[in-house]
Order: sequence, then structure tokens, then C-alpha cells
Amino acid sequence: MQPSGVKRKVCLCGVRLDALSMSDVLTVVEQAIERRERLTIAMVNVAKLVNMQDDQSLRESVESSDLVLADGMPLVWLSRLKRDPLPERVAGIDLMYEFFKLADKEAFRVYLLGATRETLERVAEIARRDYPRMIVAGHRHGYFTQQEEEEVSREIRDARPHILLVAMSSPQKELFMKRWAAFFRVPVCHGVGGSFDVMAGVTHRAPRWMQRCGLEWFFRVLQEPRRMWKRYLVTNTIFIALAVRDLFDRRSAGKNCG
Repeated sequence: MQPSGVKRKVCLCGVRLDALSMSDVLTVVEQAIERRERLTIAMVNVAKLVNMQDDQSLRESVESSDLVLADGMPLVWLSRLKRDPLPERVAGIDLMYEFFKLADKEAFRVYLLGATRETLERVAEIARRDYPRMIVAGHRHGYFTQQEEEEVSREIRDARPHILLVAMSSPQKELFMKRWAAFFRVPVCHGVGGSFDVMAGVTHRAPRWMQRCGLEWFFRVLQEPRRMWKRYLVTNTIFIALAVRDLFDRRSAGKNCG
């Protein structure tokens, strides 16, 4: 179902993204909660866009989401080069904090799912301290098996949250939400990736100037060079090739976007 307020989509490298600003997204979210409609949100950055080219299950899970948002300045720049601009980058972690503010204002119930047990406890503690009117309806760490998914989903459903935040890596979070969103019937489900780690102080976010310059990936490499350098070297190189093809071969660029 197309959420009300979603007016335009932008096709980048065969992936359709909703052309929404942060304020647009929050309007759609508030409407979904008010009407008790289901709204799943997927975030796409350079790495995920690249992985979607060959990972069909990831592609299907992302495309089954009600909102697909650009979480990466390179995607915004590419849309401008194609003269079909996205209004802005909507970062998953920024959206998470906006949800906390909204939940604090309206006394919404929020369920926190993902990260390690220690990190999750710290996130719940910070959330209760900084957003006192927000109700932490429940929380559970992200290290569970596929056989335990029904139990986890039942706990979420029984907690009756307005918003579910899923802090798991891709494609696990997208697949989990696709399989179980209809079962636990939460109005708004948002995959936040590693945002709980940042909130808990386990990892650090890049400075604002690096975010604006699209260099958050480089900041992550600086923090974890042995683990991250090869991943970003490969995905960034592939993205550049995909972007060039998207710009100069319009038939190829649009063939998977419908």
C-alpha cells in the first residue's frame, strides 16, 4: 500500500527511492500511528544499493517496505546529476532520534530490538532518561536464531508498541521485518542498523562536516581499518561504476524500476 503523502519516487541504479524530506517522513509516520496503519521503513545507503544488485532476497525485502529512503549523500548527489533530485538525505539514526522526540511528545510506546544485551540496556537507560514521556514498551537483544523469531515477534506484539526500532545488520533486519511485520502488527517499523551502538557510545558517528561530504564511510574505516577497508573499497568502486552506467545508459538505468 502506498502511504498517503508519498508523491514521487526516484530511480537510482534500479532501486526506487521515495523522494521525501525528514519532515515529510514524520508526517507520514504520525498519520500511520493515528490510523493504526502498518508502515515499514527501509534505509538504503551505497553499500546496500550495491548489495541489492545481486542479493535478490535483500532486494525483495527492501522493495516490500512501505517507505524506502536514501541514507547516503552519494545517492542524493546522483539523483541531482540525473536531474530527478531527492529533497535531502534522511539518515536512519537521525530518523530514530526524531522518533524518540515524537514518542516523548505524544507518550508513544517504543520497542527496542537489536544490538548486544549490554548495549541495549544502555540504550533503554538513555531513552528513559532523555525522553521521559516516551514509554519503552520492551526491549530484546538482537542475537536470536531464526527458530526463535516467532517467540520474539510474539513478545513485540504483546507489548503493543506504536514504533519498533530494529538495530540489526542487513539483510537480517529487512528479512525479519518482511517475515513478521504482519504478525506483530506494529504501526511503524524502522530498521536502524548500528544506531544503538552509537547511542550507547560503543561506536562514534562521523563529524557533521564528514556527513555533509559523504565521508561517513571513511570515518568508519578509520575506526575499524582491518575490518572495513576492503568492504568499502569494493562497494564504493562498484557504486561508481553503477552510477556512471545509470547516468549514461538511461535504458539500463530504468529497466528494473518499473
